[in-house]
Amino acid sequence: MILTIIVGVIVLSVLILVHELGHFIAAKATGVWVEEFGIGFPPRLYGKKWGETIYSINWIPFGGFNKMSGEVDPSAPRSLAGKGYGVRLLVLSGGILMNLLLPFLLLSVAYMVPHDAIVGQVVVEEVAPNSPAEMAGIQAGDTIISVNGREVNNGGDLSRYVQLNLGSEITISIEHADATTETVSLIPRWRPPEGEGAIGTLSHTVDAVIVSESYPPWEAIPRGTRSCIETLILYKNGIVSLILGTIPFTAAGPVGIVQITGEVAQSGISPVLELTAFISIAIAITQLIPFPALDGGRILFVIIEWIRRGKRISPKIEAIVHSIGFMILLGLLLLITYQDIFRWISGESLIP
Repeated sequence: MILTIIVGVIVLSVLILVHELGHFIAAKATGVWVEEFGIGFPPRLYGKKWGETIYSINWIPFGGFNKMSGEVDPSAPRSLAGKGYGVRLLVLSGGILMNLLLPFLLLSVAYMVPHDAIVGQVVVEEVAPNSPAEMAGIQAGDTIISVNGREVNNGGDLSRYVQLNLGSEITISIEHADATTETVSLIPRWRPPEGEGAIGTLSHTVDAVIVSESYPPWEAIPRGTRSCIETLILYKNGIVSLILGTIPFTAAGPVGIVQITGEVAQSGISPVLELTAFISIAIAITQLIPFPALDGGRILFVIIEWIRRGKRISPKIEAIVHSIGFMILLGLLLLITYQDIFRWISGESLIP
């Protein structure tokens, strides 16, 4: 329990701090006055003014914050609201950009760190009638060798490669029970019948062994980059599947993130880095939503002003809208937190 809380809080704090650092760097680069950049949340433990900015360490060790001049008031000195469209869009999206860049680093490091990998043969147990797999000629007892030329070493590999290509044709190399090999083509389904999966097979990994892997930087960085891009695709496909109703929606707040991070930490550093990368992408996409109080909501006000050819919405009205949005988000957060705490106490897990 203690490990779970410590690791979870550290991961979530780093993600929030990186997000705020993105806003900070963009603001400093464009001449916006950052009054304070804080690690943690007030009350203040220690603060020192360097130049025009106070850098503080605060008692609540959870993330961080920026206090910028005139976020909605253009009359404040060197205010954010007083800058042009491009500057405001850059500063407001700085946190999102950092949350999208961080996974490239995390996933590259995850490949450098020694980690366990399951290596075995993925054998098909069942093939659903009239499924893409059956129509392609895949049979029970076949061994999946590769998907789109990428070697399949375990069930996780197969699932990942299939989910990356929902709705698109893929090639699967298989070995039949009589030792003959064949390459077939099929299209994974967005909306498969319940219990069948995207291609309609049930498989398991046989002769599995656990090996320790690590890669030098010149191999880890390309692998990490590809993995990050694939994670973005998987996240996009997950959203589409959620809209289509093929996967259930499960909300998780800070408590849920702490719980799942702590559970993953028991498997080693590399899985934690991978999970942190995924959460960072989730934060970036969530912040893009054009809802008041989120970065996307603030960006929307800038876009509306640009469409109106410089006619600004009253700073007072904008502040009220963001305040209402913040209260709504706070209410949702409290509900999700209650659900997270109840799930944790009940011994349930977010990990399938």
